[in-house]
Amino acid sequence: MAGAAGDTQSTSMPVQLETLGAGALFGAGAGALLLLHGRIAGISGIAAQALETAGSERAWRLWFLAGLLAGGAWVGWRASASIAFEHVVRTPWLLLAGLAIGVGARVGNGCTSGHGVCGVGRLSRRSMAAVVTFSASGALVYRLIAACGGLS
Repeated sequence: MAGAAGDTQSTSMPVQLETLGAGALFGAGAGALLLLHGRIAGISGIAAQALETAGSERAWRLWFLAGLLAGGAWVGWRASASIAFEHVVRTPWLLLAGLAIGVGARVGNGCTSGHGVCGVGRLSRRSMAAVVTFSASGALVYRLIAACGGLS
């Protein structure tokens, strides 16, 4: 990650190249999962099925989720000083939003990774409709929270 002043672990690579590389790796991983195993890399579906299945079906899902967590932990450790994080929404709203996202992912049979990355990449009309719907819904909810004074 492109580092902030004083970040001794930062690289000299521009953040745009890092972002492009991360997107390419995510796309390659999603493509490999589809081509090699016939599975969609939808995180909500993988997580839900990791709780509901057994045996080898559960194992690959748990390894997949462990890889996501390990990758996030590595980035947090590697570039902690360059990752700016600021709460702009009060905690109760964040909890409500998390619940709504979980319900929406279940009702919509997928999340942003499943529909937005994999579905749109496969030119799925259903996924394209889902992406438009959750993008518009997110913008609308942000406006509602701002109007209700939920922003810090």
